[in-house]
Amino acid sequence: MFEGSMVALVTPFKKGKLDEKAFVNLVKWQIAEGTDAIIPCGTTGESATLDYEEHYRVIELAVKAAKGRVPVIAGTGANSTAEAIEITKKAMRLKADGALLVSPYYNKPTQAGIYLHYKAVADSVKGFPIILYNVPGRTSSNILPETVARLAEIKNIIGVKEATGDMKQASELIRLCGKSGFTILSGDDFTNFPLYALGGNGCISVSANVAPGLQSRMWRAWKAGDVQEARRLHYQLEPINKAMFIETNPIPVKTALAMMGKIREEFRLPLCAMSDENRKKLAKVMASNKLI
Repeated sequence: MFEGSMVALVTPFKKGKLDEKAFVNLVKWQIAEGTDAIIPCGTTGESATLDYEEHYRVIELAVKAAKGRVPVIAGTGANSTAEAIEITKKAMRLKADGALLVSPYYNKPTQAGIYLHYKAVADSVKGFPIILYNVPGRTSSNILPETVARLAEIKNIIGVKEATGDMKQASELIRLCGKSGFTILSGDDFTNFPLYALGGNGCISVSANVAPGLQSRMWRAWKAGDVQEARRLHYQLEPINKAMFIETNPIPVKTALAMMGKIREEFRLPLCAMSDENRKKLAKVMASNKLI
């Protein structure tokens, strides 16, 4: 149902409040650059520090700005199943096209608990597409391929954002689930091209915030069978990918967007401004790729 180059969009702030104008402009720019889907309220969107009303407003703005031109897949994950259900139901009412749910973090559920969590959410919004989000580096738990395969049997669980960076696990996921039409997306920009080669269906990208055209062109080259061009773009993107994680995401990507004049350089604590040393490194990469 969903494929291609998708962006895990930042949430811009202005004097502590949501900068609605900047956010809408980002959505419009992403679509103009060829991005295939907008993902608001994920990790990159600082969802952890958005209150409920802000969370819902960001989803609403994304849906209105996209105007049906590309899907909006709303981040609705939580480490409380009841909370995840509440947020996902609201995203469905706001006319999002689907939801991306990070695996419950901090409380470290077992594989059985992870399965029951996602099943409960999916059952509460029947017919609404759900994408699993596996990022052990953030959650301290890994959704094993066998658990994903079980969840893939639930009709409206249609895919997974795989952000382990482990190509062996990604390969096993595709072996178990790929032939069924289950969508497998790279959630780590370093692994976008390798995952495509294994049979993945696209990416949910941090780097696409600053280089949406490059990410889109890489996917389209791969899809068209132009492996050489896709590989070339992969290597062109690698320094950008690396720079986006020189400090905790989304600090570098929001700093880069501020350098581009697209948002204010503003975060919510406990996130804070980059060190001067890393800012210089980031600026050098941005300039060398003609992004600033």
